[in-house]
Amino acid sequence: MDRALLLGLPRLCALWAALLTLFPCGAQGSWMWLGIASFGVPEKLGCANLPLSSRQKELCKRKPYLLPSIREGARLGIQECRSQFRHERWNCRVAAPAAATPLGQGPLFGYELSSGTKETAFIHAVMAAGLVHAVTRSCSAGNMTECSCDSTLRDGGSASEGWHWGGCSDDVQYGMWFSRRFLDLPVGNTTSKDGKVLLAMNLHNNEAGRQAVAKLMSVDCRCHGVSGSCAVKTCWKTMSSFEKIGHLLKDKYENSIQISEKIKRKMRRREKDQRKIPIHKEDLLYINKSPNYCVEDKKLGIPGTQGRECNRTSEGADGCKLLCCGRGYNTHVVRHVERCECKFIWCCYVRCRRCESMTDVHTCK
Repeated sequence: MDRALLLGLPRLCALWAALLTLFPCGAQGSWMWLGIASFGVPEKLGCANLPLSSRQKELCKRKPYLLPSIREGARLGIQECRSQFRHERWNCRVAAPAAATPLGQGPLFGYELSSGTKETAFIHAVMAAGLVHAVTRSCSAGNMTECSCDSTLRDGGSASEGWHWGGCSDDVQYGMWFSRRFLDLPVGNTTSKDGKVLLAMNLHNNEAGRQAVAKLMSVDCRCHGVSGSCAVKTCWKTMSSFEKIGHLLKDKYENSIQISEKIKRKMRRREKDQRKIPIHKEDLLYINKSPNYCVEDKKLGIPGTQGRECNRTSEGADGCKLLCCGRGYNTHVVRHVERCECKFIWCCYVRCRRCESMTDVHTCK
């Protein structure tokens, strides 16, 4: 073997060790790349060629028909994360792969996926929730043989109140079961103390995302009777829209709980005077405080808010005052040209006017 190559091996090993320390959950987070449109069609690539952990690949091989649902779950989670934070200093930016890096390598959300912050908590919760939602929807649509509608609700109801269970209730329990099997790693798989705390935090936040889907299940009913009298109602349980689930998780993010870096028997709050207050399974937990997203940090991959578009009249997170972090903003005029006042002319074409408008656009300095 080349002497230069041999001399370089220790450095290479040290680099891999550093990467594993920085991204202990990298393998678990790589599946999220499936939600990016540019990734392609995972069904054609096959389980072995997908950015999955060895555990996930084995599950994929046993249940290849779930690949479209896994992809849809990742897409839902990414889309909702970006939607909920589109006006915030951290806008749930996804990493763009370098030209020399194959798509699917490295964490999709970069630093935030393993930083142990509130942002880490939200990412894990919304992605786990997206997987539950997509798999459950696929079951209800009849796309899979081993799950369908929730059979536990087919019989029963209240004859005295004039309703009974029927239709196709979403089997959210199967979606939650699969999400746990696909995403959750046992805490014992990590040897370092810091890694165990982070993994325990991620597992809790995964479950918080699933609980959000279950909590927002609603009951829909259809009336039956002469002339629409609604003498009898057939009812079934259905999941809420994923947007509504995203709003609930954003609220949990705003009220997330900082936990201690040391785990004894269970996770506990960081503040000693609050440790008697119980932590609930639907709460989002974090270890480290969020970094300053106002300014660029190339080392952490934080782009800062310079150049971001802001709303000059808003007092909210999208307002220039908050989003620009007190640095001020630039204003420039954008000219829009579009077709307007279109009319159908017999026969057979459409005639339109060409309309112009000028809009002020404000961007952070």
